[in-house]
Amino acid sequence: MSWLLLASPSQAPRAPVPPLPAAIRRALPAGYAVLDAAQGDLNRDALPDWLVVLNKPNEQKTSDVADHPTKRPLLVFVGGTGGTYTLAARTDNAVYCIDCGGMMGDPFVGLTIKKGYFTVEHYGGSAQRWTRYVTFRYDPAGRTWLLHRDGSERFQALDPAHGTTAATTAKSFGRVPLTRFDIYK
Repeated sequence: MSWLLLASPSQAPRAPVPPLPAAIRRALPAGYAVLDAAQGDLNRDALPDWLVVLNKPNEQKTSDVADHPTKRPLLVFVGGTGGTYTLAARTDNAVYCIDCGGMMGDPFVGLTIKKGYFTVEHYGGSAQRWTRYVTFRYDPAGRTWLLHRDGSERFQALDPAHGTTAATTAKSFGRVPLTRFDIYK
């Protein structure tokens, strides 16, 4: 488990955001900055696609995790021929807010894409640490992404070897489209 090697991933230097294609940069909503982005094949068509996580530049001042978190949009761009990109999905409820990590600070760790699946990764807590990995899979019939797995781990910072893990899958929650998933509930 690689998490145990890090005191606080949220305090570790974040890898630089890869340069986004111009077509995607032009499609980003005003008033946001790019927090993270990842490229991969999100819809299994062998063309490059992108996930982009946005944040408000002043989110540290405006977010109140208890009552009004400043949400971070997750955008899904699918690639087309000739370097075109289409915004295929947007959700404001798949990435935790900047102050949702408790004493550990910003819980957002990153994005992973693999063969039609993608995962949003979080880590937070204090003496009691936690991780949360939320994975979505592409559904070709619906041409959308469905919640595939929602997994977490909890452990004491001084005793990480004796943590507990939990995961729910589509067998438990059914068909949940990305646009209806709410990490805050």
